[in-house]
Amino acid sequence: MPLDPTFQIMLDSLGGVDAPDLADLTIDEARSLSDGLGALDGSPEPVDHVEDRTIPGPGGDITVRVYRPEGDGSIPGILLWFHGGGWVLGDLDSTDGMARKLANGSGAVVVSVAYRLAPEHQFPAGLDDCWTALQWVSEHGDELGGDPTRLAVSGDSAGGNLAALVAIKARDAGGPTLRHQVLVYPITDLTMSSASMDENGRGYMLTKRSMQWFTDFYLGPHGDAKDPMASPLYADDLTGLAPATVITAGYDPLRDEGEAYAEALGQAGVPTHVERYDTMIHGFMSMASISPVADRALDDVGAIVRSALAN
Repeated sequence: MPLDPTFQIMLDSLGGVDAPDLADLTIDEARSLSDGLGALDGSPEPVDHVEDRTIPGPGGDITVRVYRPEGDGSIPGILLWFHGGGWVLGDLDSTDGMARKLANGSGAVVVSVAYRLAPEHQFPAGLDDCWTALQWVSEHGDELGGDPTRLAVSGDSAGGNLAALVAIKARDAGGPTLRHQVLVYPITDLTMSSASMDENGRGYMLTKRSMQWFTDFYLGPHGDAKDPMASPLYADDLTGLAPATVITAGYDPLRDEGEAYAEALGQAGVPTHVERYDTMIHGFMSMASISPVADRALDDVGAIVRSALAN
């Protein structure tokens, strides 16, 4: 299917295949650009309550932003949300719009985690923070107005990578028990060897060059792209993990690795649903002002989480 026309217009306006690449920017320039892209998510939806909190972490306090949806008096489940940005970009503000929509759509308390970023904090610092946040929420979720026995994890891109890995750590540690994991165009293979990485690796905003830039900052000079705690596609054992939903986009360099991970989960006996949005690019779910498909996709994710966290 052809690329969504609205995204084609946007990409053409940026220069198409000749658009500037993140790999040509400094960290500060890339972060400034990333912050600006947050405006593509449209006007923030109102929720019942939003608050920032800090929780103790392995490298210092971790800031989390808690979104409580309007409810009917019942105690909601809790969804931990890990933002994207290649482990280098993004923060609580850049993902605020998605978190609000997920809270409203799922009816869950959403806990958005400001994990440490590379290159200041390389692998596995961000993963350690996300894992710590899950453990803390499982013990203190009632303080947030949610039910800590009804938990799910989700994230987009690098956040999807972190959500997948947190689900593996939760299984290996014997808990906290997760009801579901929603992986939105996740990074699962840091070797960048899939066919879609070359097919879609230039001209669709996220490029193969920028993925290498992210990976180099995240892993550092001595990192192993096949480390299963960095690339979940290389995990030896995926049995016993929480049921999964994997979202992919047709014009995304990460399409094939996300779908390969979904296939591996299914082969391991994990109930897994894959939803490919054929006409979309990487990051489309955070671009509601560009296409209504973003809102529909977030509605779909919200419904999945709502069902998974039901009593």
